[in-house]
Amino acid sequence: MKKNTQNVILIPTDFSEVCNNAINHGFVLANAMQSRVWLLHVINKDTHKFLEENNLDESKIEEMLQEIADRYYKKYNVQVDIYITSGNLFEMIDIVNEKLRAKLIILGTHGKIGFQRIAGSYVLKIASLTNTPTIVVQKESNIEGYKNIVFPITSSTQDRQKVAWAINIAKTFKATIHLIPKFESDKYHKNRIMTVTKQIKDIMNKYGIKFYDKVSSPEAGNFAKQVIDYSVENNAGLIMTLIDKDKTFFFSSWDEQIIYNSSQIPVICINPVETKKSAWDSGW
Repeated sequence: MKKNTQNVILIPTDFSEVCNNAINHGFVLANAMQSRVWLLHVINKDTHKFLEENNLDESKIEEMLQEIADRYYKKYNVQVDIYITSGNLFEMIDIVNEKLRAKLIILGTHGKIGFQRIAGSYVLKIASLTNTPTIVVQKESNIEGYKNIVFPITSSTQDRQKVAWAINIAKTFKATIHLIPKFESDKYHKNRIMTVTKQIKDIMNKYGIKFYDKVSSPEAGNFAKQVIDYSVENNAGLIMTLIDKDKTFFFSSWDEQIIYNSSQIPVICINPVETKKSAWDSGW
């Protein structure tokens, strides 16, 4: 978990429908976690094109952001700041986040109306650049709080680092964690998964977190499909995944399937950090 974070949620927006949905998602979280919100717009060539086509100047961006801030402040009574900067979209989100030391970033994906279209591989790039857990929200995501959180488990020992966030989110929303260990036929990987799963279950018990345990099946399709199908069947509000920075494109193929799931369930991408301290011993 990112060190020395502020109790702030950062939400970049291109004013698309999906980014508006991400904003609502972020404010629900901020209200539950008693966090502040920063709304960010990065002015770039897409912004200038939008302004030029609509015969507007840059002051319109500030007006649009402030209108959103005022509306959600009234709705959720959450402190909100707006921030506008210029430059490369991805670099500036990373730079602003480094200065802000946000607890969470909320990203809307597959936006088709917004003039910057924060979508597809762009989201992967932003999530990979930062060291901040990032929740990816799609168009159909409506949140009143998380009641069921799906937690896939692989043979990676870094899966343990998802535990701190799983525990804190579950405590905040009184949610149930659904553990899904990946089926492995190879004895070595099977034993690793069993070890990691036991450790995770032990720590869930220690913190009084309600959880279920369901092992995936080799007959039920690929792992991503099983995770998504299970999430739909159990009305999951959030799926947890891990950014693997050892991979060329930062995410495994099944991770990408989960992040861009057709059921449009929000996904939190956790960045593993090098630490000798157990992830679940960290606070928010």
